[in-house]
Amino acid sequence: MIVHMDFIPTRAAALAQLERFLPHAARYAGQRNFDLGHGNHHGVSWLSPYIRMRLITEEEVTRAVLAKYSARSAEKFLQEIAWRTYWKGWLEMRPEVWTDYRLSLETFHRSDEYQQAIHGKTGIACMDHWVNELSQTGYLHNHARMWFASIWIFTLKLPWQLGADFFLTHLLDADPAVNTLSWRWVAGLHTPGKHYIARASNIEKYTNGRFNPAGQLDEQAKPILLDRNYERRPLVLPNTPKPQGRVGHLMFPEDLAVPPSEIGEIHASAAYLPPDLETSPRVAGFLNQAIYHTLSERQGSQLEGDFTTALEDWIAEEKLDSVVISYLTIGTTKDFISKYALPPNIHTFVRTWDRLLWPHATAGFFKLKTILPKIHTSLAPVRKDDLFPDV
Repeated sequence: MIVHMDFIPTRAAALAQLERFLPHAARYAGQRNFDLGHGNHHGVSWLSPYIRMRLITEEEVTRAVLAKYSARSAEKFLQEIAWRTYWKGWLEMRPEVWTDYRLSLETFHRSDEYQQAIHGKTGIACMDHWVNELSQTGYLHNHARMWFASIWIFTLKLPWQLGADFFLTHLLDADPAVNTLSWRWVAGLHTPGKHYIARASNIEKYTNGRFNPAGQLDEQAKPILLDRNYERRPLVLPNTPKPQGRVGHLMFPEDLAVPPSEIGEIHASAAYLPPDLETSPRVAGFLNQAIYHTLSERQGSQLEGDFTTALEDWIAEEKLDSVVISYLTIGTTKDFISKYALPPNIHTFVRTWDRLLWPHATAGFFKLKTILPKIHTSLAPVRKDDLFPDV
């Protein structure tokens, strides 16, 4: 599988893209909304497919930005990094949202209107363009994703769940929490009564006149009515493990970063890509190649076939006493792994970034937003201009 040349699925490519973006981070707020077409998305970072697999982590990106800018000057971009963490933390405390979404997919009829939408035949030029761009590249500009979801729900009158599933299948950066909750937000379900309406004038402005679907959109649509309230569960996270003896690190596609230093020495690495994740060939190729290159750098093993058998064989072959895995968040990989009984020598760790931010994702983003300055201060290096400010 040849992955689209825009995204090379390696950590080296992620770091190189971060370096290319850093000079523009302070201008992000003024440029981020412009979708000028594939190959011209210069106002955004293009880091999301890498962060989605943690080929580069949220904390690394945040630290890199804060090493170059004050938190205030790059505030909007730093908040966007935190939004991803917010969505994941919010869903961890309401797992039934994910369960209901997945179950609902089995109930919908894939109508002719749905088939026309996913094949770019709606007759709405911008919508058909975005369908083709997504299918062919695995990427859509963030603003286009919002317009797309709004048109899908309010103009085409299609179930938001089917649109979310289409994104989850085709996006290289598709994250179960971010994707599901973003679609719910557009529909008016995340914040009941507050929905997002795509307007022709807004599309014309932020596509620089490439599209203007005047008269084709329902700009008066009401939000989808909330049919269930989801109670928030307590967030219970495991303590950082202290594994003994020979320790192995088992990775899944959501987190390919090295374990935190507190874990200690890692003697062997392996990764497992759950089968049947219902992704497009392009996304499957991206995930496979990212795992392949990560394991090549660490001289690790890719586990294949039956999960239990592959895991037991790897542990025996490497003579491991303990295995550590990154905390599995709500989503397709956790759904798959939860079907198996993990051996007692498997220990779960939670990254410091997640442990710091998730507890503040109890309601809307504002609560988490208010604690970001404190977190940014703890991550920012001390610069000369901080010690001796201009007066």
